[in-house]
Amino acid sequence: MGSSSRGAILVLVAGLVLAFVPRIALSGLVVLLVGVAMLVPPFVAYRTTELGVTNKRVIVKIGFVRRRTLELLLRQVEAISVDQSLVGRMFGFGSITLTGTGGVREIFHRVRDPLELRRRIHGQVA
Repeated sequence: MGSSSRGAILVLVAGLVLAFVPRIALSGLVVLLVGVAMLVPPFVAYRTTELGVTNKRVIVKIGFVRRRTLELLLRQVEAISVDQSLVGRMFGFGSITLTGTGGVREIFHRVRDPLELRRRIHGQVA
């Protein structure tokens, strides 16, 4: 989970707590709405990520308005690293790092089922 997601969750919890304090309930609702608004960008990035593995390359596309794309030939993949926090393991997301020949190193955060992606890449390389 990225730092922006953690911050949004912290703001949501604070908003929930403040919403039940009688004199400042309206302030709590405002803080709660700010927390919800902070969760929108990470959610959009998570939902608009496309990952593909063909018999020749790995294709990663991220973003809705601003699109980021990586195409890496399978024969150029040197290492695949997966990083999952406890929350990531519970909800099935994590970060994956693809290292290719020539020093190409790309890190992708909030990837759905990163272990399955790694397994598919290894399956195509073998």
